[in-house]
Amino acid sequence: MSIRVLRLGSPRVPNEGVRLGTVRRPPRGVPKRDFAKLNYYDVWLPNLAPSQALVTLALGSTDERSWKVFERKYKAEMSKPDAARVIDVLAAFSHQTNFSVGCYCEDETRCHRSILKQLLEQRGADIA
Repeated sequence: MSIRVLRLGSPRVPNEGVRLGTVRRPPRGVPKRDFAKLNYYDVWLPNLAPSQALVTLALGSTDERSWKVFERKYKAEMSKPDAARVIDVLAAFSHQTNFSVGCYCEDETRCHRSILKQLLEQRGADIA
């Protein structure tokens, strides 16, 4: 059993499990009833998305230094009790069932999901 970290909207793979959207906003122009059918997500989990201020910071990040600032601030947000508990639950579930978490960003290395992946691994999650 494991967690797959992926880009929302990408084709599903066998045994992927439930797809969680760790994004601040739902996909634009897509009816809610089509989110899962179009491979965005089955369940929206904005608790693990960066705050709107951090989304803006990440989108404006043009170099390694500014990305490190984003990374530090996102980790600080995820260390708050509500987010930290969700990460702990997901890490525990990863040993019992397959599921996936994702974001819309094309480049995972410049996306909060790469940091979320690290946080899940630090909590002992089984990552695919």
